[in-house]
Amino acid sequence: MRRIAILSLLSFTLVLTSCGSGATGAGEGHPSSLTKQEGTLLVGADIPYVPFAFGDPPDYDGMDMDLVHEIGRRLGLKVTIQKTPFDTIFRDVAQGRFDMVAASVLITPEREKKVDFSLPYFNADQSLMIKKGSGVTGTAMLTGKRVGAVLGGTGEKWAKANAKAQTVRTYDMVDDAFKALAAGQIDAVINDFPSSKYAVRSYKTLEVVENIATGEQYGLVFKPGSPLRGKVDGALRAMKGDGTYDRIYRKWFSEPAPADILAEAG
Repeated sequence: MRRIAILSLLSFTLVLTSCGSGATGAGEGHPSSLTKQEGTLLVGADIPYVPFAFGDPPDYDGMDMDLVHEIGRRLGLKVTIQKTPFDTIFRDVAQGRFDMVAASVLITPEREKKVDFSLPYFNADQSLMIKKGSGVTGTAMLTGKRVGAVLGGTGEKWAKANAKAQTVRTYDMVDDAFKALAAGQIDAVINDFPSSKYAVRSYKTLEVVENIATGEQYGLVFKPGSPLRGKVDGALRAMKGDGTYDRIYRKWFSEPAPADILAEAG
């Protein structure tokens, strides 16, 4: 009887030990248990959008790509990037097709009704780009000037409301606006800060002379109620706090990360 009792006690102890080990491994609450495929973070991305996501699969490059790979490393997850059109990206993540979306997505009240967002990770302000030597040093000098912007974009909206320009010419592609500015066909371009700041690496005669604060920010996107969001926010806070985010930002924009973005640090 003692032998049976001892064996029963040992069996019960093994059951408890097994349950306990699951709680500290890839069990409930561990990032691996919060993704579609254990051990993998499946990320939807609209590619190309320089300098955030571009290149050829599977080795996409860009700031968004650097961020999600670092987040995956910190969460112990292998990152897989799936290229997808922007016009379906919110529906796809809401339906659980991806674990997360990284596509330079502006956080807006309308979108927050359909999906959840991470902490802001980028200030997507507008900017003023001019041709070097033009004498234009800020938006206050755009009165009577020819201003270019992307058709339907935030830059066009801002220019028409604030620039007091002689004309606002719109372009389907921002690169066409840059070319027109370089050729002297227009006097300035109002465009998203990140793409203009990156473009001056290729357009040596152009420069960004003013950042136009609009309060717009990018966030990573999750399906409503996703518990993964908290894990990602924790990784973002840590990256902002230990200097990793600043190093990634400097890599792509050759200047320090904004203080208000770094303020959300752990």
